[in-house]
Amino acid sequence: MPKIQKLKNGLRYVGVPIKGTKTATILVMVGTGSKYENKNNNGISHFLEHMFFKGTKKRPNTLAISGELDSMGAEFNAFTAKEYTGYWIKVDSDKLESAIDIVSDILLNSRFNMKEIEKEKGVIIEEINMYRDNPMMFIEDLFEECLYGDQPAGWDTIGTKKNILRFKRKDFIDYLKSQYGVDNTIVCVAGNLKKRVKKQVEKNFKKLDGAKFKDKKAVQEKQDTPKIKIHYKKTDQAHLSLGVRAFPVNHKDEYILKILSIILGGSMSSRLFTELRERRGMAYYVRTQAEFYTDTGYLSTQAGVPVKKLEEAIKTILNEYKKVTTKLVSEKELQRVKDLFKGRMAIFQEASDNVASWHGRHIILRGKAITPDEFIKKVLAVKAKDIQRVAKEIFVNEGLNLAVIGPYRKLDLRLKV
Repeated sequence: MPKIQKLKNGLRYVGVPIKGTKTATILVMVGTGSKYENKNNNGISHFLEHMFFKGTKKRPNTLAISGELDSMGAEFNAFTAKEYTGYWIKVDSDKLESAIDIVSDILLNSRFNMKEIEKEKGVIIEEINMYRDNPMMFIEDLFEECLYGDQPAGWDTIGTKKNILRFKRKDFIDYLKSQYGVDNTIVCVAGNLKKRVKKQVEKNFKKLDGAKFKDKKAVQEKQDTPKIKIHYKKTDQAHLSLGVRAFPVNHKDEYILKILSIILGGSMSSRLFTELRERRGMAYYVRTQAEFYTDTGYLSTQAGVPVKKLEEAIKTILNEYKKVTTKLVSEKELQRVKDLFKGRMAIFQEASDNVASWHGRHIILRGKAITPDEFIKKVLAVKAKDIQRVAKEIFVNEGLNLAVIGPYRKLDLRLKV
């Protein structure tokens, strides 16, 4: 198992060698995101992520950063989620030293020029518009808003246009000092590693120190009746997300829920994909996913269906939810799903960026390391009776939540498993 090592300044480091690859990925994962924001600074985590690519003392502008990375043939990006933010560069392993220098430079020496901030406001406003114009992307944000309401867990990670337009340089500096520190940051390097990688990481990140960290508020999850959230949009297709509250990471039933989500809608042979697409011809995309946060979790099914067949699609999904509460999954189906998961994990681990992401994300969320093999072992131990027990627990009428995007002002629906 890769070991979490503490560097001299307290920063956590994980090195994960991968045999047979020519690439290496450095990922810096910080344990903060939109759930750590308040009403006035919602969106700052994501905006700050953008600003790290706008120039440092050594690399004075975006072109200097991206041009150097492009000249290395690198793949690079960043992402902001509700509980973590990540910055990564994937390169030919011979270029890893330069990649480490660049990612440390942008995180420790960014200038946050006000002129660049003002320009980036327009970029992020257009990013918001892009998400809102793409129901496949927006539907899950709407579902979480339905699920959690007006609290950080229910707000969009990207923030509001009002907040984006009023952010000043001081807002970024204050948030950086509060949320970016050695105690909630991990550097993960995966792939074809050289012997001096750890020493170089220690050297490049030595200026990173502690932060005046502000923890997130506890999520309020009380629900005693089904909830429906509608976003009116003139579309030719209705997009829906229908699901229930479930479990956080490290919960004893986490792995059972993962298998349950695959059975329902995690593959082209899954129950809901087969029922909605293959048998009824009602949808092009159908997927069920299990989402796990540190303090909450849920299972949801998304699909795009004909506007006039929305109610039929909802009933079909609810019927499949009910089936797993009343009848045991067959050993044949369960084994197929386990084999599918194991095979996908094998493919996943072939890429250094995937491996770095795996370890960074799990350490941030769990507070400890778990290898893909350990995870697989726990998934393979799931039994049919475990799935039925969990299904009975989560698929209850009062826990149902439905988000819909389409040409509806209101919907006269009765949600019942």
